[in-house]
Amino acid sequence: MQASLEQLSQITVFAGLETADKVTLQPYTQVQRHRKGEIILHEGDVSRQAAARLRLPAKLYAVVSGAIQVTKTAMTGKETILRALAAGEIFAAPALLGNGISPATVTAESDCEILTVERDALLKAIGQNPEIALRMLMVFNSRIQQLHEIVHGLVSERAIVRLARLIQYFAAEAGTEATSQGECLKVKLSYYRMARSSGITYEECVRLIKSLKPVIAYRRGGTIIILDAEKLDAIASGDID
Repeated sequence: MQASLEQLSQITVFAGLETADKVTLQPYTQVQRHRKGEIILHEGDVSRQAAARLRLPAKLYAVVSGAIQVTKTAMTGKETILRALAAGEIFAAPALLGNGISPATVTAESDCEILTVERDALLKAIGQNPEIALRMLMVFNSRIQQLHEIVHGLVSERAIVRLARLIQYFAAEAGTEATSQGECLKVKLSYYRMARSSGITYEECVRLIKSLKPVIAYRRGGTIIILDAEKLDAIASGDID
């Protein structure tokens, strides 16, 4: 299904494009629906045969609606959540800038719609509107910095610090709602998701969340309420245990 002008407008890197420019892009777009839990892109294999089979089409990928989750599997079989992306976000940079092999697995975190734009049409649009490329570079640069922080944290920071920073990250990214107890995260964070995102075991995550009771409240289903933002910030900074 071809993308509508409204759907194109929802993609961050295309924000501000004139209607005529979006109309020009339309014939080179496609929108596909995915069910919750469905794998959108598989992590590529290192073998040549698998690489040829799993090579991504030369397109820009973006989330129109819903949310996706990007995960990486280590040689040990351990899976880590690299990031979660919501509507408007682009992903799968290797399809445009790399060797076309997906470095991670992309899964639909909820029912979602994925928009793609053919590379040649995108390059033509960039030639007429260089700001598109600038916005893309800003997104990729931000993600490189985020990955650097994740790797640095896994190597040198205590688990409690990584967990506190993870909660702060989702509070900033997804937003919070004020309650009588404190600020409630709009996104649900299960023990399993937090453990995979911070590089710790499920059991350790449960133990650490319980140790944070004076700072946060955890409710069944993944609801987190920040009770003491200042103390959470101190823990995330490594100032206190």
